[in-house]
Amino acid sequence: AVWLRRALPQGEEQSEPLGWEVTPAPRCCHPPRPPRGAPQPVLGSGLDLSRDPLSGNLSTIPAVSPPPPLTYGNGSPVRTSVAPSAFRGRKRLNEQNVPYDVKRQRFHSPHRESALLNQTVPLPEERRYSFPGSVPSPLFPVHYLPDLTGCVPPLQEASFPDPIETTLPVAKDKLSQQVLELFQACQQQTCDLNKKELCRTQLQREIQRIFPQSRIFLVGSSLNGFGTRSSDGDLCLVVKEEPVNQKTEARHILSLLQKHFCTKLSSYIERPQLIRAKVPIVKFRDKVSCVEFDLNVNNVVGIRNTFLLRTYAYIENRVRPLVLVVKKWASFHDVNDASRGTLSSYSLVLMVLHYLQTLPEPILPSLQKNYPESFDPTMQLHLVHQAPRTIPPYLSKNRSMLGELLLGFFKYYATEFDWNRQMISVREAKDIPRPDGIEWRNKFICVEEPFDGTNTARAVHEKQKFDIIRDTLQKSWQRLRDKRDLNCILPLNYYLKR
Repeated sequence: AVWLRRALPQGEEQSEPLGWEVTPAPRCCHPPRPPRGAPQPVLGSGLDLSRDPLSGNLSTIPAVSPPPPLTYGNGSPVRTSVAPSAFRGRKRLNEQNVPYDVKRQRFHSPHRESALLNQTVPLPEERRYSFPGSVPSPLFPVHYLPDLTGCVPPLQEASFPDPIETTLPVAKDKLSQQVLELFQACQQQTCDLNKKELCRTQLQREIQRIFPQSRIFLVGSSLNGFGTRSSDGDLCLVVKEEPVNQKTEARHILSLLQKHFCTKLSSYIERPQLIRAKVPIVKFRDKVSCVEFDLNVNNVVGIRNTFLLRTYAYIENRVRPLVLVVKKWASFHDVNDASRGTLSSYSLVLMVLHYLQTLPEPILPSLQKNYPESFDPTMQLHLVHQAPRTIPPYLSKNRSMLGELLLGFFKYYATEFDWNRQMISVREAKDIPRPDGIEWRNKFICVEEPFDGTNTARAVHEKQKFDIIRDTLQKSWQRLRDKRDLNCILPLNYYLKR
């Protein structure tokens, strides 16, 4: 067991150690419970910040009152009834092993789990001090961070959107039916989302001991409507709503958190690794949910685009099945990995949305043009999640079925889109001329980020990788045009077998 002692004001005697009991989780292996009467293991109450790595100055940490007892394990909302025991100890869920009744669940399942999704964890009043405030900052020199008081959304605000009930599109031909079946088998279930949300809640409680005014947001495919059963979890730690220097401040915060994960939270977090990318992240695995997570700091554009994409996902019922099949296709053909010079999942989603916007009879509008107030890039973060509630369904005159739309997607990018001169813009709902900025030069694919205008496909900077992507699009279009069978480009048995 690891015991931590809180910092005390001068002259106060040390009280009992703080923390809570860690009980065995139902899904993965935790250390065995200590024998009755033995000292209980405790999760750490904070980082060892006695020395600032940047300035070398010693700093003191204000006293922190003990939190209410909490069990992270058998007392958690995670249920085991929806998944077979074969999942235990697995790195992540695998679609082909999921029971058929689970595959058929809709996003708003009547059997959804009871966790309070993305509900923030309130702190006792005496612990809500500002950072750094009047206390010398243990993390940064004075010029690094301003006072964060009032910069982060209120702790009691819920940021998780209401579940959305949708109907499935009609599928009258073989190819459309195959697209629909693959979507139903592989879409993220509510139980998958609840497990990610449980980790987010527990992690926020821990990190708020270090950054009391911070919040953690679940972002990306887990919330935008395009997640699958095997999707990783993406987390954004917001310490202030002002921009953070990703090369200095964000990287330093993440390095401290990585150390904290290794030393104090190893009971339920494993393999934390700091990735020094343009937007640095800490990758780690949650032992309870068996989900891989990526944690960034203050990449708030990811929060905004999560709810923009979520709105696109649910205003037209053909969008989600089409996007999921394209993501599975790209993954199967090894063109869905930005770390290896191909397309990120985010870029693929934007490509599908752009295609649906540019049809002769569009299936999607530009939400940012039609509803500028709902997607204002300056909107406070704790209000962003309300946008999808205000947007009505989009009634398109285009009645094309899923199979025809999938074929059209491959044809558009294989034969019609001008990669050399044009940029994909969901914000404008059309292709626009490439900018002449440095970020767009020598890039073979240009996909505009709808909020900050950067290139989401900047990872495709080698001609060889670009040629592979174009060749894969071309061959997939030709095969699908001739066969009208999804198996010719994506083996359905791999995903649909039980």
